[in-house]
Amino acid sequence: MNKTTKILAAVLTAGIFAGGSAMAWNEGGGEQDEAEKILATFAGKTDAEKAKIREDGVAVYEVCSACHLPEGWGTPDGTFPQLAGQSANVIIKQLADIRAKNRDNPTMYPFALPKEIKNAAPEVGGGPYAIAAVAAYISKIPMNPANGVGPGTDLEHGKKLYKKNCVRCHGENGEGHSVDHFPLIQGQHFKYLIRQFEWIRDGKRRNANPDMIKQIAGFSDRDMTAVIDYVSRLKPPKNKLAPSADWINPDFD
Repeated sequence: MNKTTKILAAVLTAGIFAGGSAMAWNEGGGEQDEAEKILATFAGKTDAEKAKIREDGVAVYEVCSACHLPEGWGTPDGTFPQLAGQSANVIIKQLADIRAKNRDNPTMYPFALPKEIKNAAPEVGGGPYAIAAVAAYISKIPMNPANGVGPGTDLEHGKKLYKKNCVRCHGENGEGHSVDHFPLIQGQHFKYLIRQFEWIRDGKRRNANPDMIKQIAGFSDRDMTAVIDYVSRLKPPKNKLAPSADWINPDFD
């Protein structure tokens, strides 16, 4: 069995253990659909209602802030990703997947449970509304202007790989596509991206997009490091960035 066959077999097996086909990576349903429907109603709310939704998002995010930091910037060592600025739809999908055990994250799982969120924010509850509110809040947090980057030794190779393999889903500048649940990857920490890329390539992340698995199946470790190094240097637009690396989230100061 060659490397590609092993990877595809691992993905198919992961799909079985997740309770469905690997090719049905984003069928939705359950809390994901409910939370996304709630999220879609936020735009039509009054200013007072929007302020209450934001307040609820802050209350729920307090649970997350212990690891992801009040600023949502995670850690450059890759232990925790930057969440700030991520698409709300992507956050909803990942939270719903973790809660449904479609994505393995034993560190986060206990904190994502409805009872944990409800205990921390009883006025919000722990259901789909809480997921929608916290996702909306996180998506608006200013991003870290100085995220962790790679070694910078093979960037031209990484750029070529990115342009050939990644642009269709993640966009020219790593901005992602919210509607299709392709995450924003610009400004993300190099070491976190490396870990996730390796897990996806090697079939260890059960909720990975099978199209991406196939796209990167032949990537060597050199290819992986080069393209992720390049991605880590893709900067979000200025209006998404915090004014400095010393910025403190006033919601938690």
